[in-house]
Amino acid sequence: MIFSLTTRWNARRHETGESMLGEILELGFDHVELGFDLTANLVPGVCAMIKAGRIKADSLHAYCPLPPVPYPSPEPFTLCATDPTIRANALHYLENTIRFAAEVDARVVVAHAGNVEMKPITPHLIELTATGRQYNEDYEKSRMKLLLAREKAVSTQLPFLYAGVERLLPLLESTRRILAFELLPTWEAIPTEVEIERLMLHFNSPWLRVWHDLGHGQIRENLGLTSHARWVKRLQPWIAGMHVHDVRPPAGDHFMPPGGTLKFELFRETAQGDIIRVLEPSHSVTGEEIQAGLKLIREAWES
Repeated sequence: MIFSLTTRWNARRHETGESMLGEILELGFDHVELGFDLTANLVPGVCAMIKAGRIKADSLHAYCPLPPVPYPSPEPFTLCATDPTIRANALHYLENTIRFAAEVDARVVVAHAGNVEMKPITPHLIELTATGRQYNEDYEKSRMKLLLAREKAVSTQLPFLYAGVERLLPLLESTRRILAFELLPTWEAIPTEVEIERLMLHFNSPWLRVWHDLGHGQIRENLGLTSHARWVKRLQPWIAGMHVHDVRPPAGDHFMPPGGTLKFELFRETAQGDIIRVLEPSHSVTGEEIQAGLKLIREAWES
C-alpha cells in the first residue's frame, strides 16, 4: 500500500525543491502531494527531481504553484463566490494547477469549492462541544440556526459551482487529470456530503471526483452534523483519494496517531484499491511521529 506525504508538512522550511523533497525521501516516502504553499522558488527543483524519477507526485492541492496572494491558502479564490471576479480568478488558477498537474504527471487535483457567505456558526458549536455543552439548549439553537441559514443561502451559490465544473471539464478531459473536491470540517463549507453526491451524479464524469479528508469527516461527526463512516461508504464509488491524519476531539486535527481518537480500522475498506492516500500532518509534527503514525495506520489497513 503506497502512501504519499504532503509537502505542506515541510515546504515552509526550505528554499529549494530539492531540499524539501530530500527531507521527505529521508523519511522513506517516494510519493508526495504538492501542497498549496509550493512557492515559485521550489518549483524548479521539484520538477527536476520528478523528471529524474527520484520521487512521484500523486496529487496537487490547489492552488499549486502558489498564486500571487499575500499568504498560502487553499481558498484565496473559490468557484462558489458570489463575486464574479473571485470566481474568474478561481477558474484561472485552477486551470494553471491542472496544467501543472499534467506537467508533473500528478493524476488528481484537490480543491476547495468555497463557503456559504454567511456569519460562521460552526466555531460556536466547536466551543460548546469542547466545554462539555454539546446538545444543551444553546447548542441546539445554534445548530438549527446554522442549518436553516445555510440552506437558505446555498441555493444562490451552488449554481456557480456547477458552472465552474462545466468550464473545467474540457481541460480535465484533454489533460486526463481528475479534479476532486474536498469535504471540509465546517458546515458552512460547500459542498456537503449530499451536495457532492448530487454533483457526481449530475456530471457522471471520470474526471470529477470526491476527496475525503478523514480528519474533516470525523470533526463533522464530532459536532453532530453527519455520520462519518456511513457517508464514506456511500461516497466510496467517487473517492479518488484521502487526506489521512488523526483528530483530537472535538476539532483538533492534522496529528498523527496515536495522537488522537480516530478509529482508522473503520475506513480499512475505503483505503484499499486504486486511491491516493496522503498523510497530512501539520508542520509541527516531527518526522519520527510521522513514521510511528504510519506504522499504526498500516497495521489498521494492511493486516
